[in-house]
Amino acid sequence: MSPFTHLVGSWLVAAATTNNPRDRKLVTLAGVLPDADGLGAVADVVGSWITGKECTFALYQQYHHILLHGWPGALSVSLLLTIFARQRGRVLLLCLLTFHLHLLCDLVGSRGPTVGDLWPICYSEPLFRHPIWFWKHQWKLDGWQNQSIFILLFLTSLWLAVKRGYSFVEVISVRADAVIVGVLRKWWNRLARAMA
Repeated sequence: MSPFTHLVGSWLVAAATTNNPRDRKLVTLAGVLPDADGLGAVADVVGSWITGKECTFALYQQYHHILLHGWPGALSVSLLLTIFARQRGRVLLLCLLTFHLHLLCDLVGSRGPTVGDLWPICYSEPLFRHPIWFWKHQWKLDGWQNQSIFILLFLTSLWLAVKRGYSFVEVISVRADAVIVGVLRKWWNRLARAMA
């Protein structure tokens, strides 16, 4: 699934299970950070620009779903984020949960454009090669299933933002979040008056 879907889904878990902004942000980040191993794509593009050679995305292909898509990454990321938490025990468990939710979503919905272009989860990488998990019915990354899930998560997050006064944008910027929630609440009030 896309990093944005991971962000919104992880934030919804965090919003339902934490009671302060810091812990909410940390739990959300745990569900997004597995994709940091895909930043090799940036190095690939920059290297291509510098050398003038065609970009093959070699680093991305070599390291994405390897460095941070297994239990070593889950443990490392969760322990690191827990250091900054207010409720450390709870946040550790929730970080492990959202991290593994990310892995499950990738296992189910990260296939490339062809039927054989599956993204496996090498659960013990980078320490050990096995076990390797894959699902032969994996959805395309841009398939209707992933798009439907994203729309459902996004609409739920907007509803929750109006109800609670904060949204997934708080992970990036508290100030921008306040502006967005203000606009959403204004729209919601207009809609409610129009329907009354």
